[in-house]
Amino acid sequence: MRMISVLPFSRYRLIAIAAALILPALAFIAWPHAAHASGVDGETQFVLNTFAFLIWGALIMWMCAGFTMLEAGSVRTKNAAMICLKNIGIYSIAGLAFFFIGYNLMYSNVQTVIGTVVWPLHGPSADEIALLGGDESALAAVIDNGYSVMSDWFFQMVFVATTASIISGAMAERVKMWSFFLFTLLITAFIYPIVGAWTWGGGWLAGMGFQDFAGSTIVHSTGGWAALAGILVVGPRLGKFRNDGTVRATPPSNVVLVTLGVFILWLGWFGFNGGSQLALGTAADAVAMSVVLINTNLAAAAGVITALSVSRLFFGRIDLMVGLNGGLAGLVSITAGPDFVTHIWAVLIGIIGAVICTAGIKLLEVVKVDDVVGAVPVHLFAGVWGTIAVCIASGGNIVTQLVGILSIGAFVFGVSWVVWFGISKTIGLRVTESTERIGQDAAELGMESYPEFVLMPEMDDD
Repeated sequence: MRMISVLPFSRYRLIAIAAALILPALAFIAWPHAAHASGVDGETQFVLNTFAFLIWGALIMWMCAGFTMLEAGSVRTKNAAMICLKNIGIYSIAGLAFFFIGYNLMYSNVQTVIGTVVWPLHGPSADEIALLGGDESALAAVIDNGYSVMSDWFFQMVFVATTASIISGAMAERVKMWSFFLFTLLITAFIYPIVGAWTWGGGWLAGMGFQDFAGSTIVHSTGGWAALAGILVVGPRLGKFRNDGTVRATPPSNVVLVTLGVFILWLGWFGFNGGSQLALGTAADAVAMSVVLINTNLAAAAGVITALSVSRLFFGRIDLMVGLNGGLAGLVSITAGPDFVTHIWAVLIGIIGAVICTAGIKLLEVVKVDDVVGAVPVHLFAGVWGTIAVCIASGGNIVTQLVGILSIGAFVFGVSWVVWFGISKTIGLRVTESTERIGQDAAELGMESYPEFVLMPEMDDD
């Protein structure tokens, strides 16, 4: 009797479950395709595009924290507070300079070389202001633009802050704060925007067909060229290169912070490259953005493993710092052209970028150029490679790419060298010898990053 009562119940229950699963599927087959055939409406596309600019921009802004952690952990403890101050200053100066001057020079009325500063300054469009004031008739015109005007400005601004952040770590531990801030103002207000006008702003390099999806050259090589010029003008840190030609080791004070910084930068790079799709209003945009993010991740991962693998060849040991820089080099290398669908290319580009970066770190030691964090090999050397790699995977023209690399390099390095040299001869670029020995934290800021430690000024060991 017990078996007879249970079986019918189970059968009915099975039928009910099957109906619950099958009927919705049949309903989906019957009618939803017509509803989705036309895609989302214009206002939804506007919201998605704007949201993408703002969220990806916020993620790129967080890269400033990554640079801060990387640099603060790479320098000696006596200079960590100055690094923190410089990096928050960089972001603040970049935001103001790009608002008042830089954005206009990069995007407003660009003919071939440079735009013009217009008044009133960049802000919401007249239609957006009317909509905020309650005028619903302005909605159609606002939507027709595709995205909020200021969301685009914000996304562009965080790129210029990244460019300036590259320079800080390369020249750490020996440059005066206000002198560095002056150069930051000039690169964010003028140097970077002029490069941007040539390319993303529709200037002469854009007319030639120069390709740089998210800025291997426009952002990273620009920062690298400016850093190289500054390093050459200011010279190496005291005692970095001994009289007998050997290199004095200056290991990072906190490898945990450096590693955290690299992870933050890796995360932010998804916004850097993914956001450069510049749209998220269609299925095609979503697919393309997904491809970009995967290629970005693959190149970085390949860069880490490759750099660790070759570090013994160049430095006689497996080197954590080299591995971390290899990951960043992979990210820089893929940035110029991450929008291809054959993912194996991302791995190969990251591998080559990491080898170039690792060899570049060794090269700078040989020629006695003191780059504290390896910014030049990571951002300049790998940036050049990434811009050339566009010809391999993303259909770039090698002549055009080389013209872009060389012209941007000559302009940025030349102008930066003149500015750095001018600063050094006027207000002064380098801190005093006593300040460098004691550390900028105590000498310039009157504080210590780790006050429980005993301050030990370093002496020459030649």
